[in-house]
This record gives sequence, C-alpha cells and structure tokens, in this order.
Amino acid sequence: QMQFVESGGGLVQAGGSLRLSCKSPRSITSTFNSHIVGWYRQGPGRQRELVADISRTGNTNYADSVKGRFTISRDNAKKSVYLQMNSLTTEDTADYYCNAVPQYKDSWGQGTQVTVSS
Repeated sequence: QMQFVESGGGLVQAGGSLRLSCKSPRSITSTFNSHIVGWYRQGPGRQRELVADISRTGNTNYADSVKGRFTISRDNAKKSVYLQMNSLTTEDTADYYCNAVPQYKDSWGQGTQVTVSS
C-alpha cells in the first residue's frame, strides 16, 4: 500500500508560483511505478478534487481550472511526483494532497497547505 508525503506549500501572492513535491518513500518502486498518481486539492468549504494526474510513462491530465498554469511531473526512480503551479489565484487556495488515481482511501497523507493572497 502506498503512503504519500507532501511538501512545498506556503503563502504566495496572486500571480506567484509554487512547486509542490510528493514522495512515497515506503512504496516498492515497482508498485509506485505501476500507478497513475495525481494531485488533489480541497479548498475551504469545497469537496476534494483531482487537479492533475500522470501515468508511469508521463501521460498527463489536468482539470480545466488549472490547464496552462499547472504542470505535473514525476521521477519514478525517486518515487516522487511534483506539481509546478504558476499564475496562482486566490481560487487555488487549498490543502493539496497526492494519491493514486483512482485514490486509495488509506493512502492520504497530511497534505501541504497553499494560501494565495490577493
């Protein structure tokens, strides 16, 4: 079972950028590599949503709200997934998590908080 550890969040002004990192240190490499991994977020008063995902071979998908601004990438050898977020808006304020796609109920980490100020 995969466990994820997220980092890289913080406070940033609108228009700024952040790069989030997600590691799965306890996963067997082959297990990590066999999964599509996604970044999810949950904003204040909102349901958790999938914002981007990436396959082992690098195929990516993005939610319409982040297309053209966010870029997801992964390093299979490091069992890590990254999310480069540019042109941030206050609507991007949320706790960000990574998990497999489809998600595993018991794989959620603590998340990393992103706050975008106007």
